[in-house]
Amino acid sequence: MPSQILNDGSGSGSLNNAASLLGASPNAITVKTAYNGQVIITTIDKNITYEDLCYEIRNICRFPIDQPFTIKWVDEENDPCTISTDMELNEAIRLYEMNYDSQLVIHA
Repeated sequence: MPSQILNDGSGSGSLNNAASLLGASPNAITVKTAYNGQVIITTIDKNITYEDLCYEIRNICRFPIDQPFTIKWVDEENDPCTISTDMELNEAIRLYEMNYDSQLVIHA
């Protein structure tokens, strides 16, 4: 998964540039991951599993293999929602598509 690290205060113009630099395909979702004061822009496949998402988040955030972490996405009301199963991940992706969001915002 290609990624680009941006400063936490980056504007939406940077996101659009990052998405185009990442070469998003029709089956790709742009993901904006916030962790430890950094924002990392990546793309994932729409059909990603929870296990594969955890692997990707662990890699981009550079978590040690034995470090537990929580994945939360931010819904349309700016509420954090935990992703801990394939069903919760699929719901986040469904709402992302239904709302025509430009990115899926995740906090790790």
